[in-house]
Amino acid sequence: MRNMSDDHTHVQEFFAARAADWDTRFPDDGPAYAAAVTALGLHEGDRVLDAGCGTGRALPPLRAAVGPSGVVLGADLTPAMLEAAARSGRDRDGRLLLADVAALPLRTESLDAVFAAGLIAHLPDPLGNLRELARVVRPGGRLALFHPIGRAALAARQGRQITAGDLRAESNLRPLLADSGWRMTSYVDEDARFLALAERKG
Repeated sequence: MRNMSDDHTHVQEFFAARAADWDTRFPDDGPAYAAAVTALGLHEGDRVLDAGCGTGRALPPLRAAVGPSGVVLGADLTPAMLEAAARSGRDRDGRLLLADVAALPLRTESLDAVFAAGLIAHLPDPLGNLRELARVVRPGGRLALFHPIGRAALAARQGRQITAGDLRAESNLRPLLADSGWRMTSYVDEDARFLALAERKG
């Protein structure tokens, strides 16, 4: 059985080593992030969390979507990623939290939506972690699981094959979401993006 603290240390080490040049490695992702935020269907005044926010690339479009009266939070496990977000000024678009998605410092049903880019592959306990995301979202609230490239393109970039156990495969993700308090409402997996949208069950 994996030790969760070991998982956290691995994730922190992986991203800390890449935080400084993360945005320059992926300079063209902005439009894909903006389109995914649009698909989440936020409204003026909504409260939204970017879970695993990294350098905060989603925070500007999230702020634009909810307006000045909305609440935007960005939570990440890796201090170096949050520092990079602040250096780029994205802390002006949302409040940055050093936090673990396994135990968010947020009230139950206090949010309208969660945006999560590239998160699911790094979750040590996908079922439990998605349940925690559901806990902080009101019934009927929304979740976007996003990646700026699709599963096949990502596997090719990383020099690996897609396996049957890939959590982002629709056949695996749909029941995982259902078991953790979500209902999948749409699923797109193409070279240019991966986007699964879900609604929090009542």
